Amino acid sequence: MSKAVYAGTFDPMTYGHLDVAARAAHVFEHLTLAVAEDPRKTLLFSIEERLALARSSVAGLENVEVVPFSGLLVNWARQQGIHTLIRGLRAFSDFEYEFQMALTNRKLAPDIETMFLMPNEDFSYVSSSMVREIAALGGDVDQFVPSPVAAALKKKLAPQ
Repeated sequence: MSKAVYAGTFDPMTYGHLDVAARAAHVFEHLTLAVAEDPRKTLLFSIEERLALARSSVAGLENVEVVPFSGLLVNWARQQGIHTLIRGLRAFSDFEYEFQMALTNRKLAPDIETMFLMPNEDFSYVSSSMVREIAALGGDVDQFVPSPVAAALKKKLAPQ
């Protein structure tokens, strides 16, 4: 069975993430969407919230499972028997960072490949940080994120 992992913090999950996941799910028999538990980052949503939002976002993709992960992705992937990492490239500005990460991962785990997928151009400019900023300033994020994510953002960022 061909398996791949698409990992990220998904804070929050955007239509760009969902598009890359759908593309990968079309190429591989099984896709694991791995939601990172990253204590080094300040995240808006907890791991439990991000898992729930990711699961609701990919619910229509039957060959996708959503799981948490921590630690070095290549080590985790190897433990799961996964030999392909999926990375999304939105714009040329992403390339340098992603290229360095792919080469580093190749050095750490030569048996694991990185595959880059580009989202639909309608989502190529969307980032989680931009969505968080728009939502924090009271903007409408419905066109950037699935509806459960938009609702969660509104609730999380509502004035107390």
